[in-house]
Amino acid sequence: MISALLALACWLAFRRMWRTEPRRLRTAALLLVGAWFAWGAVLEVISYFSPELQTLLGLVLLALPFSVLVLAGFLIRNGFQMLRREGRSLGNLLSLLAGVALLALPVAAFLLAATLHPVGIGAATLAFFLSAQVGLSFLAFLVFTVVYARRGPRSGADAVVVLGSGLVNGAVPPLLASRLDRGQRAWAAQGRGLPMIPSGGQGPDEPRAEATAMAEYLVAHGVPAGRVLPEDRSRTTEENLRLSRAVADGALPAGAAPGHLLVATNNYHAPRAALLSRRLGVDADVVGGSTAGYYVPSAYLREFVAVMVMNQRTQLALAAPGLLLTLGLTLLLVMYRLNSGT
Repeated sequence: MISALLALACWLAFRRMWRTEPRRLRTAALLLVGAWFAWGAVLEVISYFSPELQTLLGLVLLALPFSVLVLAGFLIRNGFQMLRREGRSLGNLLSLLAGVALLALPVAAFLLAATLHPVGIGAATLAFFLSAQVGLSFLAFLVFTVVYARRGPRSGADAVVVLGSGLVNGAVPPLLASRLDRGQRAWAAQGRGLPMIPSGGQGPDEPRAEATAMAEYLVAHGVPAGRVLPEDRSRTTEENLRLSRAVADGALPAGAAPGHLLVATNNYHAPRAALLSRRLGVDADVVGGSTAGYYVPSAYLREFVAVMVMNQRTQLALAAPGLLLTLGLTLLLVMYRLNSGT
């Protein structure tokens, strides 16, 4: 009964937070905590009617860690696919490195603990806490991605912004074309009277600004040239959002108060863009266009790492209890070893 009440409390808190400001990872955390309590409530109900079924469900949960092996295999396969299609770079190696880590970390932790040395046991304990933190953080990010993607954008935007990505020989590649197509669909749904702001500066390996090529693409695909207002100075997602907001403000009728932006990007990039827009104080709804399936795992992992860095203070605060417990355990084991003379 208590678990059911706690699950209901988490759901109500989530709904309230979602209505006021959905661009927060804590909304996903509330859903996860609520799901945990709801699962506990289900087990309590089942225990009254079928203890055997409760035992079976417990065995299923014990088997879940083996799914990590399947995930590791998928990531490793995807990593080699990324290397073949996209070339060697740290970003393209992320899925391969993540898959190898999923296999290697449990083995390394077991070998460290098997030494029975205080430092080895402490290192294994620390690896467990940090792995659990990263895993839960990734799960929260994944839940946020799924839930936010199901939220339809509001009507009445000031402008539709398309976030830039790299050009290939000065032309729009398929990845960027997906963003532009998604932005054009959003623009048409808003009534076709809004400004469209392709946003992206010129990178060191690009012959021209991304916004220039993006504007040409939009005009060629039916957006009136007078509606396209390129923003060609930004180099990062943060600058995309800030500078595009300034362009949108300049296009508002005299005396009109700024409203919200409708931002288009790729689906793997939309969650971080939404979280970042809130941090910058830019009111925005972010929608994502489709991406080639093989490209998503590594790209999504890059986004997750960027979000972890963006929230590094929170991550350090979450890591502190595990670090303290590990230090305390290591000191206790060292003292025991010294006292026992072994």
